[in-house]
Parts: sequence; C-alpha cells; structure tokens
Amino acid sequence: ACRQLGYPSAISAPSRATFGQGSGFILMDDVACSGTETRLLSCSYRSSHNCRHSEDAGAQCQDVRLSGGSSPWEGRVEIFHGQWGTVCDDSWSINDARVVCRQLGRTAYASRSLAYFGYGGGPIWLDNIAC
Repeated sequence: ACRQLGYPSAISAPSRATFGQGSGFILMDDVACSGTETRLLSCSYRSSHNCRHSEDAGAQCQDVRLSGGSSPWEGRVEIFHGQWGTVCDDSWSINDARVVCRQLGRTAYASRSLAYFGYGGGPIWLDNIAC
C-alpha cells in the first residue's frame, strides 16, 4: 500500500481497524504480499470474504528517516516527498527532535544542527520548523 502511494516502505501494518472502521464493500481478504509488489492488487488475495470492518487493515508509511549517524538511533533528519530530501536546521530545537523521534517510535535525548551528521543530498523539503 505504501509503495503504491509513492512512499519507499512501510513502518508497520496495524490491523483491527486501528485507524477507524471503513464502510461499504470489502474487496480483499487474506491478503498476502511478498513486499516487492508496486500495487496492492498485485498481491494474492480472496475476493470472497468473512470480514467485518472491525478487521480493516492499516498501514504506516515511512516518510522520515535518520541518516549519517553511527547507529540507527541518530542522524540527519530526512523527509520523503517523492524523493528523499533534508530539513534545514533554522530554529531546530529539542522539541522538533522529539517529534521526529516519536514518529520513529523512539525518544529524543539531544538535538544537533550545523550538519553535525554530514550534508544531505536532494532538496531541502522543510525549513524553520517550530514544534
């Protein structure tokens, strides 16, 4: 689902209508993707179902990452918007770092600026963040 929407990957696949129940016809049941598909309809599935909307599937797509750090828990903040780009550190603070880390399921302990983790490539997608 994330790749079909233009994101590079998924962070998680919550189930049981985590984001709320849908309504109307249920098209797919027992969906089984290998992870290489570019469209959800390319996965195997059954069109007859025994589901209720309380079982609606969800997806959390990856649109932020940390790069250039010495571990997966630190690095330059990069945003995906059709391609990976960076976030300018103007006004960057620990509060902004906390939001990014919370989005990645982590806790922020410090905030770095002035290309501490090296210069990124691609466009600068965000500037003057103020969380």
